[in-house]
Amino acid sequence: MTTPGTSTTSTTPTGSPAPASGDIDLSQNEFWALPQAQRHNAFAQLRALDDPPFFGDPETPFATDGSGYYALVRHADVVTASRNPEIFSSARGSTSLVDLPPEFNEYFGSMINMDDPRHARLRRIVSRAFTPRMIKKFEDDVQRTAAAIVDDLLATGPCDFVQHVSARLPLKIICDMMGIGDEHYTMVLRDTNTILAGGDPEFLSDDMDEAITQILTAGAELASLVTGVAADRQRSPADDLITALASANVDGEQLTPAELASFFILLVVAGNETTRTAISHALTLLTEHPDQRALLVADFDHRIGGAVEEIVRYVSPVIWMRRSVTRDVVVSGHQFHEGDKTALFYWSANRDESVFADPLRFDVTRSPNPHLGFGGAGPHFCLGAHLARREITAMLRELLLRVPTIRAAAEPDRLLSSFINGIKRLPCEFDQA
Repeated sequence: MTTPGTSTTSTTPTGSPAPASGDIDLSQNEFWALPQAQRHNAFAQLRALDDPPFFGDPETPFATDGSGYYALVRHADVVTASRNPEIFSSARGSTSLVDLPPEFNEYFGSMINMDDPRHARLRRIVSRAFTPRMIKKFEDDVQRTAAAIVDDLLATGPCDFVQHVSARLPLKIICDMMGIGDEHYTMVLRDTNTILAGGDPEFLSDDMDEAITQILTAGAELASLVTGVAADRQRSPADDLITALASANVDGEQLTPAELASFFILLVVAGNETTRTAISHALTLLTEHPDQRALLVADFDHRIGGAVEEIVRYVSPVIWMRRSVTRDVVVSGHQFHEGDKTALFYWSANRDESVFADPLRFDVTRSPNPHLGFGGAGPHFCLGAHLARREITAMLRELLLRVPTIRAAAEPDRLLSSFINGIKRLPCEFDQA
């Protein structure tokens, strides 16, 4: 495969893209296990290339084993691809470089694995359920839940921050939103961990057939849970999102049971894992950068908005998303061909020197900050961005103002994944009264 940093991209005499040189592929977990400085350096060199670097076998450039894709590593290229879904399609899958069956993509990805008009239809119906009254209720619930979690943290003392803090908030909020009872939390957390495990052996078997079975089982459990609750709500409506989703009607169209189940899987997986990742990294960043922590605490209300954006930029919880090229086209001076696979590397775009001054510096006062941590502008911009910002804000408010000495006590135990910049465990400590 490919090693970034020394790669060059060209075209073979047959017209196939020449591979970047080396032995590591950006989509492989081994690259993401490298020290962060090496990854930064590698992407900086890739961004300096004239063309998007190609990774894969030039003889079978877009084989279904996952080989053969262009890495869009510059901010401008990721934005261009995001704003042109008619060229850079999501319909062949956005979370895997392997071509999976369409049913599999839609089951686990819902609208993120669709193009318009199907994507627009589903998003319109889902958006109708998020009324201003319901959004206000979510916001109030977030603050109360964050306060309760910190109450428990103060009673527990130093502990695993992920288990006791960052994983609890988004899980509780999403389950409460959907009307899922506390008795299901453990199962929902287990299944979301499985679906987004990447190649981490703690969650998935290294046998491919067994791993696929584990993922399918996790998805089936979540789907069964939500369809059961939805059936109950049809008989007895409640003030929750499942009731709103099941009854949302746009021009006579409603979600089918399968669409509702698929959207629930997307919501609990994406909303749980990515917000948990951002909050976990936030503690590490504020521990490593006490000057930035002091700035934030000195004027929390004024600076927290910018701090949240900087955390999301720096962390980039979702490392990349895939798109497939729909026709022969020249974009940003590069010739793409129909069927080409591309990976939009948000992690790299958020460190682009041409957009962000001193991009490796964590700066809670950074402005402007046009990061792509919630995806690029376009139809697939994160539907849950507002909720994620609210959750990160609420948790940092409770932590920094009520537990002012809280800090990471060791290096984080990172998820072995090329797709999610996750943290599995993070010991924390603080001075106790």
